[in-house]
Amino acid sequence: MKLSQFKYKLPEERIALYPAPHRDESRMMVLHRKSGDIEHLMFKDILSFFSPHDVFVFNNTKVFPARLYGNKEKTGARIEVFLLRELNEELRLWDVLVDPARKIRIGNKLYFGEDNSIVAEVIDNTTSRGRTLRFLYDGEHEEFKRSLYALGEAPVPRFINRPTEPEDIERFQCLFAKEEGAVTAPAAGLHFSREMLKRMEIKDIHSAYVTLHCGLGAFRNTDVEDLTKHKMDSEQMFVNKECCDIVNQAKDRGSNVLAVGTTVQRALETACSADHRIKEYEGWTNKFIFPPYDFMVANSMLTNFHLPYSTLLMLTAAFGGYDATMHAYEEALKEEYRFGPYGDCMLIVD
Repeated sequence: MKLSQFKYKLPEERIALYPAPHRDESRMMVLHRKSGDIEHLMFKDILSFFSPHDVFVFNNTKVFPARLYGNKEKTGARIEVFLLRELNEELRLWDVLVDPARKIRIGNKLYFGEDNSIVAEVIDNTTSRGRTLRFLYDGEHEEFKRSLYALGEAPVPRFINRPTEPEDIERFQCLFAKEEGAVTAPAAGLHFSREMLKRMEIKDIHSAYVTLHCGLGAFRNTDVEDLTKHKMDSEQMFVNKECCDIVNQAKDRGSNVLAVGTTVQRALETACSADHRIKEYEGWTNKFIFPPYDFMVANSMLTNFHLPYSTLLMLTAAFGGYDATMHAYEEALKEEYRFGPYGDCMLIVD
């Protein structure tokens, strides 16, 4: 497959600027991947496609307020600092992106907060845009994290072209988010309301949880035409014994396994062994899935509508079939579905 095969024209107005007023009120396209048939429903209809003892697998990563604004010493220049991950808790070291990158050098100090209460020093240039910052803070670690996060805002992607609002930190978080570490939300999970989770419980549909800390790699430009040469950013992930037991038992009894989002698909496929069962996993994954690909765990997937050229679209096409998926996207544009993390969703079933 080539990068150019994932090109389509997405008008800017089709990118959702806000989520649906209620989480479970998005529209839902259903793609039947064997027949190619398409249905236009609402997300609230999702349970009609599943039976008791089926399993929904969620990503329980928790988004933290990763986007900060600081001022450079002496010049006072405003610098955006995007926190990627904490490298060393004791030394207060963080892997970050800075913008504009050209203004930041090793040794520079940045000041955060109205009273400059948090100071950081640049100690390393890790990439052309990336930096390692050492935060100079004397208090306890938890106090430091609270103070740092209080200055941050929700890391909503820049292609959602509006100012970030205080409400976004809640909007951009799944209800079941638990394990902190993501800088973007696993968007398919955003559709699940408390009412929907309760309806699943009543219908005896089981839940399992993986943790994959979503980074910015999904939104980076893919700059090679030959997709076999593309390198995904590594993301930290965890699959525990409870998740393995729930998923493997479902497969043993022939129940459906729904991957709620592309991150769950990547986690399940990373943790899968040759016998099509998942095993406990703690580490990193840079698994890149694009057509053709033989999925070994989930037999259905819920996902949002993704941007052209994105690795998220490539994974979706690998699961739904390239031709069927690209046709579904044509239909989604024609039917005015909403695209992006705050948009509508697509359910892919057999």
